[in-house]
Parts: sequence; structure tokens; C-alpha cells
Amino acid sequence: MKKTNVLILALSITIFGFIACSKDDSSGNGTTNLRVNLTDAPIGELDSVYVDIREVRVKMGDDTTVTGDQGWQTLIVNAGIYDLLSYQNGRDTLIANGPVPTGYVKEIRLILGSNNSVVDSFGVVHPLTIPSGSESGLKIKINRRLNTTLDSLLIDFDAALSIKNEGAAGYKLRPVIKLKN
Repeated sequence: MKKTNVLILALSITIFGFIACSKDDSSGNGTTNLRVNLTDAPIGELDSVYVDIREVRVKMGDDTTVTGDQGWQTLIVNAGIYDLLSYQNGRDTLIANGPVPTGYVKEIRLILGSNNSVVDSFGVVHPLTIPSGSESGLKIKINRRLNTTLDSLLIDFDAALSIKNEGAAGYKLRPVIKLKN
């Protein structure tokens, strides 16, 4: 009799553990309030790097979706000109948020306006050219499953690696952006 009770208890614990640890692959259940924040790594030769953020889009999909134009969501953006160098050493700022379907974030696009510039160490303002920044946007490829509650993505914009002084052609942004955990 005791062996039967022990066996039933062990079986019950095993089944409960299996159910509790099983992966929920449903991507269409509910929404997640997604927050997108911006930060930057330190840079020495520039005093400011101004980026004109106009729109933030996220591409949603499941863990098998890799192509197509479906699943794009436009977030509520805090549009404006951001000095990337103001968000260093652990500081960041909220640039967009909004509800998205719970599931996988595949890509983030930052659509930029035309008011982008840098200020060198002498205080001189230079225009910052961003190829495709206002058309297709700056693209960040990711594959992260969102939680069903509030979830945040922290975009690390590495200005030191992204800004290139190309002499007579001026300053260009070739973005080096990564997602921080």
C-alpha cells in the first residue's frame, strides 16, 4: 500500500513538473506593452551626436518567421532630436512604447528625420548624413520572445564605431547598433 502511494505521489510530481516547465509557443495570445529605450557607449572626439528620430517600427512574428512584410507595428514614438552622447554610462531614455501582439520581435526600425548633426570637440556643428535613414530606417535584427507583461528593449547605439569623418564628404553614420539585455 505504501509503495502505491509513493508511486502515485512521484508520478503526480513528475506530471506537475512537466506541465509547469513546458514551453508556451502561442504567439497570438494577448498583447505586450513594449518599451524601446536608447543608450550609447562613450566616444572621445565629438561633443554631441544628434539623431532625429521620427518613427519606431517593430516587426513581429513567431520563431520561424524570417521574411515578408507582415507583422509590422508602429509604436508611439517620443519624436525628437536625441543627443546620443547624453545617454552614456548607464543612462538611457525611452524613445517609443506601445502595445504589440505577444510573440517574437524580429526587427526594429528607427525612421529618422533630416535634422541629424555632430558637434566636434571645437564646437563646430557638422551635418550628419545617414544613408537610407529616412526611407527604410536604421535596421536592428533581433529574435526575442516578449513577456506577456511589460517588456523592454534597450538599443545600444555605438557612436564611436558608427560615426565616420570622411573628409570632404563630411560625417556619415554607418550604424553599429546592438540590443542590450
